[in-house]
Amino acid sequence: MLQPLFRARALPFGLPRIIRLTALAVGLLGGGGCSEPGKQAVPIPVAGPNRISVPKAGVFPEGIQYDEAGKRYFVSSRTTGTIGVVGDDSVYTEFGRDVPAVSGNRLISTIGINFDAPRQRLLAAVSDNGFNPNFVNQPTRGKLAALAIFNSSNGTLTKFVDLGALRPALMHFANDIAVDRDGNIYITDSMSPIIYKVDRDGNNPTVFLEDPRLGGTGFGLNGIVYHPDGYLLAVKTNDGTLFKVPIATPSSFTAVTSSQSLTGADGMLLYDPQTLLVVSGGQRTVFRMRSTDNWATTSAGGSFATGPATGPSVGATTITRRADDAYVLYPYGAASPRFAFVKALF
Repeated sequence: MLQPLFRARALPFGLPRIIRLTALAVGLLGGGGCSEPGKQAVPIPVAGPNRISVPKAGVFPEGIQYDEAGKRYFVSSRTTGTIGVVGDDSVYTEFGRDVPAVSGNRLISTIGINFDAPRQRLLAAVSDNGFNPNFVNQPTRGKLAALAIFNSSNGTLTKFVDLGALRPALMHFANDIAVDRDGNIYITDSMSPIIYKVDRDGNNPTVFLEDPRLGGTGFGLNGIVYHPDGYLLAVKTNDGTLFKVPIATPSSFTAVTSSQSLTGADGMLLYDPQTLLVVSGGQRTVFRMRSTDNWATTSAGGSFATGPATGPSVGATTITRRADDAYVLYPYGAASPRFAFVKALF
């Protein structure tokens, strides 16, 4: 159930409480109710629930994106390869699935997703690391890296782009996705030190950047976001290194100097140009990172614990924005009867 509009609540981001409440009052009493002729009143966003628990077994989602206009969450699935939709009522509906004529029946596990609202499409990284019980001992195991493109209006799979074929001799795990201002798509590979690029039409896959510094032992590159100043921020799980990768000159990428260990980093959200939220499953924490020098350096500006240091882990993987809030995905596990979205309160 939605919280009442004026209920006191923690404000994880943005302006101080008194300023935001004043702005809210102005919107209700002045600027919102009587707009100028020819101008449409700006709707006041209603706070979302602190937690949405979804009683759906066998999904084991890795990625999450919120559709503000549609008031729905998109989630991926490591165990089925489908895309699902969830509302505030906690009802899960299958939205996008494999279309053999398009994908060659290789939509094995959907991992990171990106909702590209301006182009009405949902992008999903596709891999095979053995979580889908319907695909056992397949030649795709540890070799599949692909991009699936869905029509976000009806869930139709429109394109399937093979990325692993660019480096067939290597191991692959397509993980996360970013989209630049021109609609070009960037995908990280956690098993090879590669960032792929696919053009805005979903064609011409290329190796955008390949460098041994992006890899290492175990899981390498993971979360990736696009910064409006023309570069990517990408993080490694194994050692927590955060990289800044210029779009125009990717080979000139640099490591961001950080005072906070980001080991175990997974998904990320660029909340604003100076604020990056990083989910570390290994540390059971979401770190709010700040930068005042265009991401040459960064430091922690708060954190949100996703669970106690001991005991069962919720397995938090990534995070999405909803209005002024951010929601963390809690998959729990492959055998869990549910999963959840939890508001990050810093």
